[in-house]
Parts: sequence; structure tokens; C-alpha cells
Amino acid sequence: MPDSPSTILVERNGRAATLSINRPPLNILDLPAIDRLGEALAELAADPDLQVLVVRGAGDRGFSAGVSVQDHTPDKVEGMLAGFHGAIRRLVDLDAVTVAAVHGHCLGGGMELALACDVVIATEDARFGQPEIDLGCYPPVAAALYPQRYGYGMTVDLLVTGRTMTCEEAHRLGLVTRRVHGFGLDHELGRFLADVTGKSAAVTRLIKKAVRAGRDRGFGDALTEVEHLYLRELCHTQDMQEGLTAFLEKRRPAWKHH
Repeated sequence: MPDSPSTILVERNGRAATLSINRPPLNILDLPAIDRLGEALAELAADPDLQVLVVRGAGDRGFSAGVSVQDHTPDKVEGMLAGFHGAIRRLVDLDAVTVAAVHGHCLGGGMELALACDVVIATEDARFGQPEIDLGCYPPVAAALYPQRYGYGMTVDLLVTGRTMTCEEAHRLGLVTRRVHGFGLDHELGRFLADVTGKSAAVTRLIKKAVRAGRDRGFGDALTEVEHLYLRELCHTQDMQEGLTAFLEKRRPAWKHH
């Protein structure tokens, strides 16, 4: 009997990797898929050369419609939450820049997974929503993550109504970083990957650390930490010296990624 296809696929291309949820048509995350998602993210986190990670869903109908409803039952819910939240924590903690490539349905845990990424690129047909209220529950990642990123009022509105947002509204509210038409997702994703991987990986990692400080702390404390990163880490990278030298010598920098 042939092996069943993996529910989570990881493809590496240079300093970029793509993680695909491979359970079309709606890429529902059941317990085995959640376990494999956590394992794949742990493996990626251990890769010091990874600069960008793309997260996407297989098939034509959507990114992911979330976690299997059957795994919310009392006998499974604790293990489901531990596994899914562990995977989200690994994704949020990655040093690499993370980008969700979203099309079609992006609902429930699928929306939480997408919005846990640093950047969201979505097609016009993407639909975002947290419908857990209709099942008599709520999405813990959304409740913990969205207020600091998108605002208290918007989070309450989204979670207590369970309403679905169009890509246009999600873009206007800041949930979607880049909005693309029709079949332009791969093209825009390619542009983003080329832009980021054309830069120093050492510096993009430090930029992500600095922006996290700005997000998570008050301005004064954040600026102190960002200054420390600049002086104690950035100034000691080979690539900062190479970038400055290349500019003065009027040539393209040859990044060492260190």
C-alpha cells in the first residue's frame, strides 16, 4: 500500500522555505496535522540559514478553514490546544521573516495561523473570520494576539459576532499587508521573496528583533533595546561593514549573511 501524502509539506529554496498545509479542499487541521505542523516548525526554527518562511494552503478553495471541529470535544480539546498553540508559538518566535500567502477561506484556526505571520499577502477572494462563537467557544490565539496588533475594539467585534471579512476590509484594517488580484498571489509572493532574500539575512533577523521590541514594549524601553541591538549586534556583523563599504565604493554589496 503506498504511503499517504504528508499533511504538511516543506519545500526549501535557498534561504527561503515554503510550508504548505496539504489537506485540500479546505485544509482542515486535525490532530495528526497539528502534530506534524509543530514538528515542521521546530525543524525550521533549528535552521540557522533560514531567512524567509512562506505558509500557505494547498488546492484552490482556501488557505485553511481551521482546526477540526471533531477535535474540540472534551476528550480531545486539551491536547488539541496544546499542540496548536505550541505550533503557533514556534511560528511567532521564528527569527526568519514569515509570510502567509492566503487565498479563499481563511477561518478559525486558519486565520490565527495566517495572522501569526509577520506579513499577510492575500488575494481578493480571501475571506477572513473567527466563527468560533457559533460553536459556543472562542479562539484563544486571536484573543491573545489580535488586540496588540489590530486593536481592542476590532478584536471584540470580530470574536463576538463571528462575522466574515472580505479581503478589502481586512486590508483596510491592517490584517492584510498586501492585497493582490486574481492569480497574482505567486507573482507578488515572488517579488517579496526576491526583495527579502536579496538583503542580508543577519540584518533581517535583527530588524525583526527590533520591530518586536517596538511592538511589545513602551517607546522608551523599546528604543533602549533597539539601540542595544544596533550597537552590540548589528555593528559587529560583517554585512553592515560590507554594506557601508559597498556604498562608498559605488558597487553592489556581496552579503555574507553574518
